[in-house]
Amino acid sequence: MYEFRENTKYSNINISSLYKYTNMKKEEKKMDYLYIIQQILVWLLTIFWGYQLIISICSLVKLKDKPILEEKTNKFMAIIPAHNEENVIEALIESLQAQDYPKDKYDIYVIADNCTDRTAEIAENKGAIVMKRFDEEHKTKGYALQWFLDQKIKENAPYDAFCIFDADNIVDKNFLKAMNKKLCQGEEVVQGYRDIKNPTDSWVSAGYALFYWTMNRFYHLARYNLGLSPLINGTGFMVKFDVIKPEGWNTKTLTEDIEFSLKRIIKGRKLGWATDAIVYDEQPVGFKQSWKQRTRWTVGHIQCMNEYTKPLAAAVKSNKTMMNFDGLLYILGSIPMFVLTLLLLVLNFVMYAANGMTTTELVINCLRYLIPTFLLPIFTAILIMILEKKPIRPMIKGLICYPLFLGSWLLINFKCLFKRDTSWDKIEHVRNVNIKDVA
Repeated sequence: MYEFRENTKYSNINISSLYKYTNMKKEEKKMDYLYIIQQILVWLLTIFWGYQLIISICSLVKLKDKPILEEKTNKFMAIIPAHNEENVIEALIESLQAQDYPKDKYDIYVIADNCTDRTAEIAENKGAIVMKRFDEEHKTKGYALQWFLDQKIKENAPYDAFCIFDADNIVDKNFLKAMNKKLCQGEEVVQGYRDIKNPTDSWVSAGYALFYWTMNRFYHLARYNLGLSPLINGTGFMVKFDVIKPEGWNTKTLTEDIEFSLKRIIKGRKLGWATDAIVYDEQPVGFKQSWKQRTRWTVGHIQCMNEYTKPLAAAVKSNKTMMNFDGLLYILGSIPMFVLTLLLLVLNFVMYAANGMTTTELVINCLRYLIPTFLLPIFTAILIMILEKKPIRPMIKGLICYPLFLGSWLLINFKCLFKRDTSWDKIEHVRNVNIKDVA
């Protein structure tokens, strides 16, 4: 009897040990799976940002200018969609009238879009051709452009190309001359250099300035140098008139500029870049306005992602070009890469909670993403300002607050994953700056 009890006792111990051993192996296996997923995410993000770094370096190389294919003084439409812009429209028209370009070779059009102020009156008094539009259901810039350009296509208007400007812009005197050169070089869609007319007004406007200066060189110029495609960027761009005649200005997202660019890339048509075609853009000064504007941009990016990711992937497969692949990476580099980064950070904390990594390893892993996200952009911005010959001292406050500007954009992205407001809110423009004040 005693021997039986002893055997039972040892048997229970063995079963208990086996059970613990089995559970331990299961936990180890789960941790192995988590580690594999973690490494996959790490490599995906590393490859993506490594690719962006390599591309950006190519902006430092100055390439030989493209040859002139046709000597011609092209005729332009300068198109200004405007909604209640009486505070700033005059300065823009004056800067366009001061272009170093034959006056009979361009006309200035103002689309007075649902205006209830003196925008149309001021524009007419300054000599612009004003076309009034009233449509309370379709109020975005994309709809206004579609309405206007459809009429010009039907008229078979005698223009070679058109340039789009936001009403708060002021334009460098050489803008049309630079765009005419691009047309003569065979370019069809070209983005100009988007500068800022109020970079030191607040830490918010400074954040915009640093962001656009970085995009100008490290995204647009870099890709143009490599034979990839830049993107049009909301304002200060040129389109050959023949390009839109078959379909018109047919966009449906909140970011009509990005949408138009992606549709061109899908067709295998690259966009151009003109560093010397400079337009100065007013940026929001207050954080609340900035939040609304960037929310609209993020929602527009999500709309473009939903609409054009599959066509972009199909274009990569059919065209087999780096330009198409780069366009696909652009749309994947916004929200998808943000989601992957969030997943990686959450996974690190899950592994830490399951004793899969030490506290030191967790801190190091988090810093690997926090430092490049919040601190590296400051040094990148300083480098950009040196390369672009921008004064650094007036931008000190903006540089210090730049991580806050970018961090708030991450919060916007996160919010838009769950709540997407597609309404359009007007950004108030009040800085009536003259071209002499910024050029």
